[in-house]
Amino acid sequence: MHHIRTSRPNRRSAGTAPALLSLLALVTGGLLAAAPSASAQQAGDPASNVKQLCATQAQPGMMHCLALERTDVKQHRGITADAAPSGLGPADLQKAYNLPAGGGSGATVAIVDAQDDPSAESDLATYRSQYGLPACTTANGCFQKTDQNGGTNYPKADAGWAGEISLDVDMVSAACPQCHILLVEANSANMDDLGAAVNRAVAMGAKYVSNSYGGGEDTGDTAADTQYFNHPGVAITVSSGDNGYGVEYPASSPYVTAVGGTSLKQDGSTRGWSESVWGSSGGGEGAGSGCSAYETKPSWQKDTGCAKRAVADVAAVADPATGVAVYDSYQASGWNVYGGTSASSPIIAGVYALAGAPGANSTPSSFPYAHTSALNDVTSGANGSCSPAYLCTAGSGYDGPTGLGTPNGTAAFTG
Repeated sequence: MHHIRTSRPNRRSAGTAPALLSLLALVTGGLLAAAPSASAQQAGDPASNVKQLCATQAQPGMMHCLALERTDVKQHRGITADAAPSGLGPADLQKAYNLPAGGGSGATVAIVDAQDDPSAESDLATYRSQYGLPACTTANGCFQKTDQNGGTNYPKADAGWAGEISLDVDMVSAACPQCHILLVEANSANMDDLGAAVNRAVAMGAKYVSNSYGGGEDTGDTAADTQYFNHPGVAITVSSGDNGYGVEYPASSPYVTAVGGTSLKQDGSTRGWSESVWGSSGGGEGAGSGCSAYETKPSWQKDTGCAKRAVADVAAVADPATGVAVYDSYQASGWNVYGGTSASSPIIAGVYALAGAPGANSTPSSFPYAHTSALNDVTSGANGSCSPAYLCTAGSGYDGPTGLGTPNGTAAFTG
């Protein structure tokens, strides 16, 4: 039976009234370098200068994008020849996560978002040109944009979701520069439309599908799992959320890889980088985590303090204070610094693509659990207070906000 989720037909556009977040949980200062050699411009105190791109949706079945934008960064348009944009760039992420610069040729990573970004392809071209990445265009077969039905009847444009789309395609580009990108735009932020877009991406051949959105759990989630996310042999990544301790859907689906978030800083260690949970022990904003109210625990998940599905599985950078460079010119000012677990999900989708195509009947979300030594274990920080504590506080081994850890190469993402 077709599962219908309830929603108001005349919902407010998610991008017209983005809420200002106070992000008191952010305790790191300044931005890191975006380019391989240039230093990023420092830009004020990040703690109170971040905004949500998409308004939170309270209705069951309605999702909101999880991108966060810095408001204290000097913005500009176009290619910057003599100064790097603020925020982490592709070389930074490749070094931090030990990723090959030349992998992923022939792989297609799908991005599923709601609404339309009319500037998606041209903004992607600016981002890739800035960082010396190969062109990814419709003309050369690298980039494709489609609606949820596989056509070109794109939904209404929306500034908030356009920023999310820019973040997503830029992060796939950064993690996997040789990957093809398929952008599937859902008619609305209703889970049924977004789920139809996931199914469309898989039907069009994508073996890696990133979803940077979420909403509150409800009793219809298990039906949505079967309809939209049960795709053996396809790595589906989902952002864990940006509101600290607490579970969102579809990150809680047992068929997806739930991606938490970290603060990522350059340091003098052998790795050259250090990571902690994006969040604060005092509560507030940060990577989503916790124990699902409805979803069955997957057989490969062995933590003992949560009888149902625990979130997250793995993580990547999400803290806006150590955020990533993004180019978005649709009703925006061009270069900016973005964060949120909206950044971490497409990064992990790109890492899956670098690792190679999953087996036809495999469960890619289980792969990291069989290769924990190939991850950077995050052992410090918290996204709130909870019991048992590991669901919100980092420690050795598995924890809620960062799962098993962050990529150290691609071995943890193979079957």
